[in-house]
Amino acid sequence: MNSNMSRSVTDTILNFIAGSYREGGDGKTFVNVNPATGREIGTVHEASEADVADAVAAAKAALNGPWGSMTTAERLKLISAVATEIERRSDDFLEAEVADTGKPRHIASHIDIPRGAANFRMFADVVATMPTESFNTPTPDGGQAINYAVRKPKGVIAVICPWNFPLLLMTWKVGPALACGNTVVVKPSEETPRTATLLGEVMNAVGMPEGVFNVVHGFGAGSAGEYLTSHKDVDAITFTGETGTGQAIMQKAAVGVRDVSFELGGKNAAIVFADADLDKAIEGLSRSVFLNTGQVCLGTERVYVERPLYDEFVRRMARAAEAFRPGAIGDPAYLGPLISAEHRDKVLNYYAKAIEEGATVVVGGGIPKIDGEHADGFYIEPTLWTGLAHDSTVMREEIFGPCCGVIPFDTEDEVTALANDTAYGLCATVWTENVSRAHRVAATMRVGVCWVNCWFLRDLRTAFGGSGQSGIGREGGVHSLEFYTETANICLKL
Repeated sequence: MNSNMSRSVTDTILNFIAGSYREGGDGKTFVNVNPATGREIGTVHEASEADVADAVAAAKAALNGPWGSMTTAERLKLISAVATEIERRSDDFLEAEVADTGKPRHIASHIDIPRGAANFRMFADVVATMPTESFNTPTPDGGQAINYAVRKPKGVIAVICPWNFPLLLMTWKVGPALACGNTVVVKPSEETPRTATLLGEVMNAVGMPEGVFNVVHGFGAGSAGEYLTSHKDVDAITFTGETGTGQAIMQKAAVGVRDVSFELGGKNAAIVFADADLDKAIEGLSRSVFLNTGQVCLGTERVYVERPLYDEFVRRMARAAEAFRPGAIGDPAYLGPLISAEHRDKVLNYYAKAIEEGATVVVGGGIPKIDGEHADGFYIEPTLWTGLAHDSTVMREEIFGPCCGVIPFDTEDEVTALANDTAYGLCATVWTENVSRAHRVAATMRVGVCWVNCWFLRDLRTAFGGSGQSGIGREGGVHSLEFYTETANICLKL
């Protein structure tokens, strides 16, 4: 079934290919579940291998056709219009995002949806003013040449998105990809298909050429994800998600030597020195540990506190955890569900593992009792542990839930070694009122982002990405241009 008409995404969620919505070619579907209630709320049409091939072909045709022939100014005008249309339909995007994720409306309305629009507008501005280089070069015969750089779109970009911030992290990739002149095929998480699908309506509303933006639904291996990353006409792959999946995608990308940009897992550390402003630290860490029910790649799961402050910190952090109310939708302290029953089982297994490894459960550790329509939602208690060894499983492996272990330390050298003792390197936070220590410790953190006396404070122009098993590459501002364009040198002898 094909249609260019606007359609609701609340019941039947279709693929979006070459400007039209269509069912999956193999007739396969899967259910869409609201994690806040545990109930089925829609049917998603899974893309077949032929559907994915059609999407890639449409993207390639647009690249070689109307999209590729546009001037930069024309292209950026359309991209800015996308941002305006997302803002105009912000209520629709909010409903879709909350239905898929169950997250608090105030988080989605203040973070997910505004950032979704901002990612298009900001990258349009970056490309409009992007720098290039030019050199005057002497020639062997005493003459002169001019060498200058031009940036060209990389081609068809596969965009594979996570489920924790579906719109925000999808547009973080689609925005710069389109601004640089590429075309995209998006594979959203099977858990959160709605906002990517809804964005197709926005593209049609602003007059985006067919094939510039495409969406295919499905899973990873043996489904849309594998079909997309294996396709020979996909020129580059950008992925945010779990490290193991990133490794599998990288193997696919090696065939044809396609470029990749990965933002993967993390086991992020916080360091709280005895001279920290405790009010600021508790406020910041209660967000970094519990925001979005701990389902944040930048979240904190390891907390190291200098010994003189340790006991008071644990007491205050426990009170912060107890203030959250899972299932109390509408309450300012509402803590949303985990994304699925499967993910909750995974987090609960880590909760049990912590006890096996000698943890003292200061607060939480199980499933909250909830009555009413949310009784079957995938809620879990915010949890705080003490008594864990630094090398215990729950202090080494990413859990992706609302929990952290708190460990005391005595010296700066000791704690920097502990914080850096991980295979990951995404982000860290440092809490101290000593300016010299703040600069000194932040510089030693082997991470892509280190916050001092704050968390999740983002300037979209800055470099973002991880090291080690947390990813490859940097995106944000002009840094995104390095992935989404190919730089060519032109040498002209005068």
